[in-house]
Amino acid sequence: MAPTPGISSGVGAAARAGRADALDPWLASLLPDLPGAALVAVGGLGRREMAPYSDIDLVLVHTEDCVIDPAQVWYPIWDAGFKLDHSARTVPQALEVADTDVKAALGLLDARLIAGDRDLARRLHEAVVQKWRREAHRILPMLRELIDQRWERYGELAFLLEGDLKEARGGLRDVGVLRGLGYAGVADGTRPAVRAAHNFLLDVRDALHVARGRRGDHLLAQERSEVARQLELPDGDALLRRITDAARTIAHASDDGWRAATRWLTRRGKPRAERTRTPLARDVIEQDGEAVLARTAVTARPDPALALRVAAAAARSGRPIARPTLEWLARYAQPPTRPWPPGARYAFFALLGAGPGLVQTWEACDRYGLVTGWLPEWARIRSAPQHNPVHRFTIDRHLVETAANAAVHAREVARPDLLVLCALLHDIGKGLPGDHSTVGAPIAAGVAERIGLPPADVEIVRRVVRQHLLLPDTATRRDLADPITIDMVAEAVRDTTTLDLLYALARADAAATGPAAWSGWKGRLVDELVRRAGGALAGRAPEPPPAAPPRPEGPLPAVRVTAERVTVTAQDRRGLLAAVAGCLALHRLEVMTADTSTVDRLAYVSCAVQPRFGGGVDLEGLAVDLRRALAGELPLGRRLAVRSAGIDARLVWHPATDAAVLEVRAADSPGLLYSIASALENAGADVRAARISTLGAAVVDAFYLEGTDWTDDRRKEIEVAVLNAVGGSGPAPAASGLRSAGSGATGATREDAAE
Repeated sequence: MAPTPGISSGVGAAARAGRADALDPWLASLLPDLPGAALVAVGGLGRREMAPYSDIDLVLVHTEDCVIDPAQVWYPIWDAGFKLDHSARTVPQALEVADTDVKAALGLLDARLIAGDRDLARRLHEAVVQKWRREAHRILPMLRELIDQRWERYGELAFLLEGDLKEARGGLRDVGVLRGLGYAGVADGTRPAVRAAHNFLLDVRDALHVARGRRGDHLLAQERSEVARQLELPDGDALLRRITDAARTIAHASDDGWRAATRWLTRRGKPRAERTRTPLARDVIEQDGEAVLARTAVTARPDPALALRVAAAAARSGRPIARPTLEWLARYAQPPTRPWPPGARYAFFALLGAGPGLVQTWEACDRYGLVTGWLPEWARIRSAPQHNPVHRFTIDRHLVETAANAAVHAREVARPDLLVLCALLHDIGKGLPGDHSTVGAPIAAGVAERIGLPPADVEIVRRVVRQHLLLPDTATRRDLADPITIDMVAEAVRDTTTLDLLYALARADAAATGPAAWSGWKGRLVDELVRRAGGALAGRAPEPPPAAPPRPEGPLPAVRVTAERVTVTAQDRRGLLAAVAGCLALHRLEVMTADTSTVDRLAYVSCAVQPRFGGGVDLEGLAVDLRRALAGELPLGRRLAVRSAGIDARLVWHPATDAAVLEVRAADSPGLLYSIASALENAGADVRAARISTLGAAVVDAFYLEGTDWTDDRRKEIEVAVLNAVGGSGPAPAASGLRSAGSGATGATREDAAE
């Protein structure tokens, strides 16, 4: 559909008003000059918010005795190429529809006369509004049920990389619901911040229509750059941040509005009673289910710790902070002086340690600008997107969720205050050049110093943020029976206090990231690493290596296949891993994790798998093909040679006992593991063990290559072979200890693969 000539396809409020100004007289000309008939616009046109390719929503209102053929109005609109949502009704008929269809009733609240009988249109609108107010006690619960279903289906716009601008939580549809709450007289949903957020989302939808050349509300990743260009934003990430901020503003207003509606529904029909006020903390009371300031706290020069005390009391009690209280604190409460006084610091830690109540409280405080008064660094990461699909949230929300999850582990560590602080700050370096752990450590230390922690605690915060990926990275990529691995971890950690903090933070971080960030396999490895590193720090003798898996009965190779795991035991030989990986790739199975080891010339390969494109697994066929591949009877090279070409990969070397560890970081691709393993085989490298880890769209694979004579020339030979096989961009500098020196490289870097 193309816009009718004379209809603007521009972006912005002026363009939307221009479209209404152009359409109104044309539509008015289509209505016959008859008494008792009115053409009324609803939806986007009714609100004068039409996007370039939006539908036209019209209601032809008429009296019982008016004889009019609606086709006279509708057909010219269809002929002009518009998609039309239409109805023709009397006022009683329209009210009858509104009685059973909440969405139709909500739409009629925006009804605007285009042409015809002005008194008839006025009577319709007044009758709808009166009915809406009179029956709000019945309508609002039905409306809430509908929006809960919509939110469940479309998710939360603020945290979606590809969200629906209209239907998702925090989107355009929710602004209409807020207007409905306003018409019912139970909430104020049209505050300036909401109007600004609403106008920006309308601009985004305008730009999306223009970029796409058709209607639609679902903004896809490939469309972000062009939409950003039309809105004069620097890039797609800047667009995402603005969308996220707008959606959070609308979602917060929606929560506030529905709390007001719930209070109204609860009180309705009951005798008016005096409001009860229950103390929650110093200067904070509970009233109507919300945390509000006590009257004695409202002074000309409020205590600098007041806002933090209110937030801590609200979070710990699970009560939202009342909007008037937030507005007063935003206007009058000053941030604590540097270094923070003890009262402010205590309240801050009480807030961070509140657990689940922290999230809604922090979000509310951030909406009103309080958070950047406490932490100026927060402005840089607010609403910043994370493009790794493993992450559910933006950077700032991820940090708050991590702190809330860390509170669960507070009794497991000697310093729960430092645990929740490190959880809040562990990714504070994201978005800056370099490894976010490295660049974030001094920022976190600066915050710790500003809030008044002593130098020894500041150093612990610096070390924990710097090493917050140490345990999960090492556990999933290194041989935990290798003394070099354990010694490196112990040297980096330095003491058991830090080890316990890192262990708790790793679990809280994974829980806040998403379900793909943790597994039973990963948890067992991290547990083992913590146990072994703790033993080294305590001076205990190293644990013996774990016992080899029992030798399977019957002939080798032994193959065991389930829908989720493939296990192979065979006589060790070069190329065994490549054969298994190639067969899995042919069956379109994605290797999520894999462990390989060699004990007494027996090789053990265990892979957690899932179908790459969904569906089931042909277990019998897979087992047969695995045996053929291990016997060299399956032509893997010819069938998989081209599949992983052009993958951008980076290589990092690490030390090991009687071996060298080659770590390959790359974007995931079908056949990638086969290509790497085949390249190592062709280069004459013996893989003693391997740890394979898939993290969203990235892989980090570690291969233990046997031998002690690893010269620069030999390493270079291996690097060239692997990069030629996968089409990578070159090796990263050799790692020193456990941390990569190539963290700023392209491809799947530590930043991309983290958590």
